[in-house]
Amino acid sequence: MSKEFYPISVNNIEKTTDDCAIISLDISGELQKIFSFIQGQYLTLKTMVHGEEVRRSYSLCSSPLDSEWKVGIKKVPGGKFSTFANDVLKVGDTLEVMPPDGNFYTPIDENQKRNYVAFAAGSGITPMVSIIKTHLASEPKSTFKLFYVNQKASTVILKEELEALKNLYMDRFEIYYFLTKQQRSIPFLNGRIDQEKLEIIFKSICNIDHTDHYFICGPEAMIHLINDYLKDAEVSEEKIHFELFGTDNKVADQKKEVLAQTFKGKVCDLTIIEGGKKMTIQMEQGANNILDEALNNSADLPFACKGGVCATCKAKLVEGDVDMLLSYGLEPDEIEAGFILTCQSIPTSGKLVVDFDV
Repeated sequence: MSKEFYPISVNNIEKTTDDCAIISLDISGELQKIFSFIQGQYLTLKTMVHGEEVRRSYSLCSSPLDSEWKVGIKKVPGGKFSTFANDVLKVGDTLEVMPPDGNFYTPIDENQKRNYVAFAAGSGITPMVSIIKTHLASEPKSTFKLFYVNQKASTVILKEELEALKNLYMDRFEIYYFLTKQQRSIPFLNGRIDQEKLEIIFKSICNIDHTDHYFICGPEAMIHLINDYLKDAEVSEEKIHFELFGTDNKVADQKKEVLAQTFKGKVCDLTIIEGGKKMTIQMEQGANNILDEALNNSADLPFACKGGVCATCKAKLVEGDVDMLLSYGLEPDEIEAGFILTCQSIPTSGKLVVDFDV
């Protein structure tokens, strides 16, 4: 997968809610091969905002079956890129875009009859629309149940597309909308998803024994709640797929403080391999992460969220030891194979070799 950025023009902007824009990108010609994607993957976008380079990762909300490249960007308070995308970006403008990446999917099998269950909150619906649309179209025997949390009916992102899918697949797709700041006549549909609601869902709506895969996307607390519930119900990890849009870094920050004290005064010789070139720098053990230290030394490395959520800064640990604070962006088999998220990896050995080209 290429980690280069390509200049891509914006060919359409649609406001799905007052604070969320669906950005359509003009991917044509040879770029369509480079930008081919799997349902549930994301794009990393880069632009200049007030003279500062800003890059962020956003999930594709379009299906690969449609040959369209759309991302949903919800405006968040203080969000540099999201504010720019919603208030400043225009049709015809150019963004720097990295080809699709991400592991938030299961392979399509048109011959299988599978039952899928999805949980989403807010902008966590963007990859879900891509996943649901693709599976329902490509697996004619499969079903999907979606449990979607929003503040109000007016803040439901991509509602028209969801309702169109429900009408198209009436016997195979069910949606349950939960609202946290608007009362509905059915108590079950009021408020966030909690332990009590999960009990009702899996007692009355979904059969855990007959569900093949679960997809979860939204705030960290919701993901942990549902993930823990499913594991307690002895659902295997292979069936649970989740993607975070942000993390609470308190635990990671505490761990970093301990590392800084433990390895204080010790030095690491860090060698980075990227683009067929090598660079070696010295850095403190237990202090800064590999990515930030390399960027401070003028290295040109791929990155996006810097929060351990995406895997844009993924690299292979060839030699040495690190302490990885967060690893949400990696699959268990990737960690076992020696891959690390360089934005979360703190050196804990005297020598370190990291390869971005693997």
